Amino acid sequence: MNSSVSALPLSTLSPANESLTLRLPSSLQLKQQLPLTHALTQQVAAHRQAVRAILDGHDSRLLVIVGPCSIHDPESALEYAGNLARLAADVSEDMLLVMRAYVEKPRTTVGWKGLAYDPHLDGSDDMAAGLTLSRDLMREMLQLGLPVATELLQPMAAGYFDDLLSWVAIGARTTESQIHREMASGLSMPVGFKNGTDGGVTVASDAMRSAAHPHRHFGVDSQGHPAIIQTPGNADTHLVLRGGHHGPNYDRASIAKVHADLTKLKIPARIMVDCSHANSGKDPLRQPAVFNDVLEQRLHGDRSLIGMMIESHLFEGCQPLGSPLKYGVSVTDGCLGWSSTEALLRRAADQLRAQRTSQ
Repeated sequence: MNSSVSALPLSTLSPANESLTLRLPSSLQLKQQLPLTHALTQQVAAHRQAVRAILDGHDSRLLVIVGPCSIHDPESALEYAGNLARLAADVSEDMLLVMRAYVEKPRTTVGWKGLAYDPHLDGSDDMAAGLTLSRDLMREMLQLGLPVATELLQPMAAGYFDDLLSWVAIGARTTESQIHREMASGLSMPVGFKNGTDGGVTVASDAMRSAAHPHRHFGVDSQGHPAIIQTPGNADTHLVLRGGHHGPNYDRASIAKVHADLTKLKIPARIMVDCSHANSGKDPLRQPAVFNDVLEQRLHGDRSLIGMMIESHLFEGCQPLGSPLKYGVSVTDGCLGWSSTEALLRRAADQLRAQRTSQ
């Protein structure tokens, strides 16, 4: 892994009771150091178009965003990606599998914020190394032939990865943010807005309507300068249901209500279900039950259910940060293990194939 880009010299050293400022390389500098080949650029464009085709109903495959809750160890992440790439090739006629490469994590209070922030897992917050490591890792995943997805949490970080991504999530806590809606309106890939933590879809519906429109907003250009950003609007957005404080929202009654709400607002009914979080009661081993329920709804004719999201790693469960860490086990939310994930997706592909060939 290439991690030679470091923070630029200290620009401001303030008294102890004030903030400290350390300059980072610009997104342009990092992209120039770790560029995409023409072939990979074309691959990303093709994957983005494939996701759009699923959203628009022109591609009947199921979209599945799958991978670790967060990536903390590049070696285990690449092993997982290799497994997923082989499975993706086997089920490609019925599913589009997208690697979940989350390098930023929202925190309710404090805690580890992700690989892009603290790649050494020790609180040193070497963000220059984190951005470099994250970009290099995503490039290696692309080289395996996988589409890559992430949640964009810090808009300033988006420019370091935006050319690598085929799908982006805006999380439950940031869907209401005007800044994230403006950012989404300028992204060149499909974006899934999660419902709010209350379980309702009003906030996400407002976000999709906002992101579809052009915006002018404050931002940072590729060279790191403050700039006025003008965006064209993003028509390729959709809803991600993740449950809420009152429980799951993937059941038939909840989906029917979401349909009615979206129709009333004249928003296309394009729904992905996050099988984790409140939908699974935060129990990673309940994700297959959620997945299978949603799959059954789709097999019975609800084509608005365009996809699912699964938190999955090499081994199930989670562990606290510390030493020594178990290889291939999440350090944030608990995950489904790879063997269970593979079995779940292969069974689903068989069911989808059977329905496709019988029609």
